[in-house]
Amino acid sequence: MPLTASLHRSSEMGAPETNRHATATLAAAVLGFFVITLDATIVNVALPSIRDALGGGITGLEWVVDAYTLMFAALLLSAGALSDRIGARRAFAGGLSLFIIASLACGLAPTEPALIAARVIQGIGAAVTMPTSMALVRQAFPDPARRARAVAVWAMGGAVAAAAGPVLGGLLSLASWRMIFLVNLPVGLITLVLLRRTQPSPTRPAPFDWIGQITAILAMGGLTFAAIEAGDAGFTAPQVLVSLAVALVALAAFFTAQAKVAHPMVPLALFRSPTMVVATGIGFAFMVGFYGLPFLFSLYFQQQHGLSALGAGLTFLPMMLLSACLTPLSARIAERTGSRVPVIAGLVLIAAGSITLALVPASLPVWASALLLIPVGMAGPLVMPPTTALLLEHVPAEQTGTASGVFNTSRQLGGALAVAVFGALISTPAGFQHGLRISLTLAAVIALLAALAAPRLGRSRAV
Repeated sequence: MPLTASLHRSSEMGAPETNRHATATLAAAVLGFFVITLDATIVNVALPSIRDALGGGITGLEWVVDAYTLMFAALLLSAGALSDRIGARRAFAGGLSLFIIASLACGLAPTEPALIAARVIQGIGAAVTMPTSMALVRQAFPDPARRARAVAVWAMGGAVAAAAGPVLGGLLSLASWRMIFLVNLPVGLITLVLLRRTQPSPTRPAPFDWIGQITAILAMGGLTFAAIEAGDAGFTAPQVLVSLAVALVALAAFFTAQAKVAHPMVPLALFRSPTMVVATGIGFAFMVGFYGLPFLFSLYFQQQHGLSALGAGLTFLPMMLLSACLTPLSARIAERTGSRVPVIAGLVLIAAGSITLALVPASLPVWASALLLIPVGMAGPLVMPPTTALLLEHVPAEQTGTASGVFNTSRQLGGALAVAVFGALISTPAGFQHGLRISLTLAAVIALLAALAAPRLGRSRAV
């Protein structure tokens, strides 16, 4: 049925047909978010198998992981602007299709360079899929209360993927490391089928801001590359300093261009909203803790306690599964208490969990450390769904993709910088345990600063 005819039929049949469109849209958004989050976590435990099959050194293996992260972070702003201009539905379909094709190329890669190149393309597809999945939810659920519940379900896709990634990666790699990429194909194809049942997205025709596009990619790409390299080479390495310089110059050029061009990629008026600014900061702070701590403790469990990669992944199951189970309830909690209360509580939990882990002795059993990570897992459903729902409510509908791109860029940078800084701290001559405690204290301070800013969430309305 042509899309225009479907839209006309939907208006005639009323709420049931509209609800079916909304359900299909949410299912597609959840699966899309699930599969791109899974690919950020599933690869790590399969790296030894990849090395055995394709050869190469440690640097190449690091880029199997980081090529995806780099392109993901570098292109999120551009992808958000693209979503608003051509429509979230079309952009989501294009990004996910590219991701599926790249996943097939990863699964069939004959050499390590070919795998890294395919991971770059995967990252491009993921960058387009992430903000457009948020925009699709905003489009399908105009009512704020229903949207908040839909966002909680959407967030569950990421929580389940984060929980399943290490374990699923370990299990699939027992058969073949290629399966960790090929598993994306059926999930992606089901998502595209569901997408056909969604309604067309509104568009905002405007010329592309090429200066903004190029400077944003250079700024985000340079900053992410510097963070990745700093984890191995240190913050004073030439390539890190050059990348940071490129990022700073590009960032200054980006903001200058956005203030002057007629059709900016990211209208600076968005940042007049306290909700936009605070939500961006909360996204950054949350990822420092929620992704930084698993990074630290995956190394801690393997290097200090001698666990295997699969064993280390299993220790995170209590944390991640509790997060996945609580996520659907987050909207109802926010309805009873107001959205700011769970956000603040979740950030405080990250801080409290980080400080507790910093203070316990190194001789603490693995099972006890796994239990102490649970408060950090509980923070996920308390912080992210209400923050996302408030953001979608308090930005103009036609700029949802752009706002989502900004928000998710801050999240990606928070995770990338946490891994880089924490990795550098645990590698100092002072020793792993000293660096672990400093990293945990830093995560706690950042979470507390975000908690202090959180009361300003929801202080402006969408226009």
